[in-house]
Amino acid sequence: MLAQNDISMDTEGEALADVAYGLFEILLNRHLKRGGHFLFELVESGRDFKEEFTAAFLAFAEDYPELSEALLTGYGTADAIYDLFVSGEGVIPTKTTRIFWILQDAPGFAPGLANTEKAGKWLIFLERDEADEMWKKIRDATSEGRLGISAKVSTAKQNPESRDERMVIYVHTADWADEDDVMKIRESLRSMGVEQRIGYKRNIETFQGEYSEKGKKVTYYSA
Repeated sequence: MLAQNDISMDTEGEALADVAYGLFEILLNRHLKRGGHFLFELVESGRDFKEEFTAAFLAFAEDYPELSEALLTGYGTADAIYDLFVSGEGVIPTKTTRIFWILQDAPGFAPGLANTEKAGKWLIFLERDEADEMWKKIRDATSEGRLGISAKVSTAKQNPESRDERMVIYVHTADWADEDDVMKIRESLRSMGVEQRIGYKRNIETFQGEYSEKGKKVTYYSA
């Protein structure tokens, strides 16, 4: 039987491995984009990208040796990690259990732009069996520059901070005060099949820790 401190160490090790996994995925995506590809594109097309993956992993190990060690301790081998990506981990929301969110930025997106007080996002809550298809539409439109500045979707990894059992997609815009742009993106979402009324939340409220509760509304737009 494991002692309590052994369990804690195992839990901490798993958490560090997942953090390392999330960081590596970001760096892998950047490496692939420099070669003109997206991770989702390679996975969904069934193309072998082992060579690109290996180059990215070696660079990660050199720059972050401790995280690389945690990653290998948690997942076994680099080949095992590659197989996870091929199976849809980090690409398909309902098949992703290692990270809480999958992100997709628009072309030319400046890191941090979605996290300023000027920005905001449309919130789309979906049942699990609807999330993968809708995310693919929104992800593709975002990656092609036809939607907002970035988007992200929750995954199958259980999040203790989640306030809703449904999955959610955020579609970020650069400026909540630019109503024309915000509503243009809303119409684009409607054309993709998001016909239900959805809310738009400004980052101002998010930064202040304000969330919808009974009798309290924090969405700035609703359409």
